[in-house]
Amino acid sequence: MSRDTGVNDTRRAAELAGSVLDEIERVVVGKRSVLELVLLALLADGHVLIEDLPGLAKTLMARSFASVINLRFARIQFTPDLMPSDVTGAAIYDQRSGEFVFRPGPVFANLLLGDEINRAPAKTQSALLEAMQEHQVTVDGYTRPLERPFLVIATQNPIEAEGTYPLPEAQLDRFLVRISVGHPERRHEIEMLERRAARRTDDLELREVVDPATLRWMQGVTEAVYVSPSIAAYIVDLVAATRSSPLVQVGASPRGSLALLKLSRSRATISGRDFVIPEDVKAVAVPALAHRIILKPEVWVQRIRTEDVVGRVLESVPTPSADEAAPKRT
Repeated sequence: MSRDTGVNDTRRAAELAGSVLDEIERVVVGKRSVLELVLLALLADGHVLIEDLPGLAKTLMARSFASVINLRFARIQFTPDLMPSDVTGAAIYDQRSGEFVFRPGPVFANLLLGDEINRAPAKTQSALLEAMQEHQVTVDGYTRPLERPFLVIATQNPIEAEGTYPLPEAQLDRFLVRISVGHPERRHEIEMLERRAARRTDDLELREVVDPATLRWMQGVTEAVYVSPSIAAYIVDLVAATRSSPLVQVGASPRGSLALLKLSRSRATISGRDFVIPEDVKAVAVPALAHRIILKPEVWVQRIRTEDVVGRVLESVPTPSADEAAPKRT
């Protein structure tokens, strides 16, 4: 796979990525690895599903990324009575002109937060599918493109089942990564309280680090990161191993291979490298693949998770050497 970027571009992109994460860490304390995963997805022009308990800064993360990158932000609180037009917008009759005028919905943003997405019925959830995959919205027979970048961060609460609608597999597969935030460590929670007490207000203004045009440039740098034939084969072998696992009913599709490729390139970019190494692939394999796997019913009683399956696959598939991953410099 060819490269159109130089090492200097990659280093500059890595510096900017580090500055973005440093700024967001002013409000989201002790979650650098989680923030990195969200940023990897943004650089790969992909969508993020955050599955975790309430009160763990999921919404704060989305708002913080929007502020630091100066993205136009919109939030949808998904509820059982939410209609598809509440997401996409609708044509409203204008009495003055005597014509129907399209009123854009919240999906017409750069970064859309879908809060508790599993609380809306499938018809409303599916209203996001075209936007997430095709970057466009079709209403009343008219197709309207969405401004780039367009990124969705969706959240869902894994412990409440009443009044929820499980995401269909087709929609789960549209998310580049599924991540969990987790509770902060004791020292980080103490630091969070100390910072809040010191500033004497809930509000904290974050400075803009990059603009949308710069983010698009960083995405271009990421797209040009070199992936050697051995790394490409390693990605394919990992995904194929999820399909052949005796624990799995349905393994990851080729879209999972593409997700690994994109996220590995993103990780190389924020590491200041213009080529992917095996450690990049391993670092993103679980968040990229676990939500694309369906376990056999008899495995559920053994409390085996899809994350465990990906971990076993990583142990079983031979890892290519770092020398094979590096490009040959002239």
